[in-house]
Amino acid sequence: MTDASPPAAIDAVPLRHPWRWVAAIVILILVGLFIYGAATNEAYGWGTYAKYLFDERISEAAWNTLQLTIYSMILALVLGVLLAVMRLSPNPVLKAVAWTYLWIFRGTPIYVQLVLWGLVPVIYKNIQIGVPFGPRLFEFSLSDPNVFWLAVLGLGLNEAAYMAEIIRGGLISVPEGQTEASIALGMSWEMTMRRTVLPQAMRVIIPPTGNEFISMLKTTSLVTAVPYSFELYGRSKDIGVALFEPVPLLLVASTWYLAITSVLMVGQYYLERHFSRGASRKLTSKQLEALAKAQTVAK
Repeated sequence: MTDASPPAAIDAVPLRHPWRWVAAIVILILVGLFIYGAATNEAYGWGTYAKYLFDERISEAAWNTLQLTIYSMILALVLGVLLAVMRLSPNPVLKAVAWTYLWIFRGTPIYVQLVLWGLVPVIYKNIQIGVPFGPRLFEFSLSDPNVFWLAVLGLGLNEAAYMAEIIRGGLISVPEGQTEASIALGMSWEMTMRRTVLPQAMRVIIPPTGNEFISMLKTTSLVTAVPYSFELYGRSKDIGVALFEPVPLLLVASTWYLAITSVLMVGQYYLERHFSRGASRKLTSKQLEALAKAQTVAK
């Protein structure tokens, strides 16, 4: 008969890490010196910063930046899904077209692409659609284009190449046995994708997609190449140049970028938590209790 008395308590002595405290103190001192230096340095122009932080032109530019980000990501997601399906298709023509698209848009700088989109009205003054050697069915002029939508196209088409690989990676991460089991249970293809494949793939897709969304917010600062200067960076730069004070206006733009990014990061956190339900490696209190009872019975 085994002895059921509990084992003696372990007298654990925590390890001491004095150098951690030294490093923390040094870092705090350096940060304090930097903050004091920045607060007393007139070159930062804190008065101008406070004056223009909530200026109507800046807040409007922030809204334009957010719209650029949302519209571009919607275009990127839709086209990215299509390209991912084409990459996974057994059709060699669709595979080749998708691979060529990814090769071009991932292989050239986004700034160069935006410059080319800005030159589209120069390259194509009129767009004509019709029957070859026959009548024209549709025609419109690009002499006075809406540069906002040119910027959306440039950002969205570039981002679609990256989203396609993210979505493809998420889809192929789901084991084939999951699809086969769903089909064996009588599920249709749409139901299999909606109830089996996509919920599991989203755990892989959401984190990098959130990162790409935040990255897109910052990439909008490059649309001055189109040129579109009514977004946050372009408008802050124009005001700073007019005032001959670029530093405080750059700080204003940085503050707005940080604020919007922080909100997006919170949204990403809750999305990840929603789609990771059931995938946690941590045992619940009920599972731990059942495991303890099972071990007691085994003894």
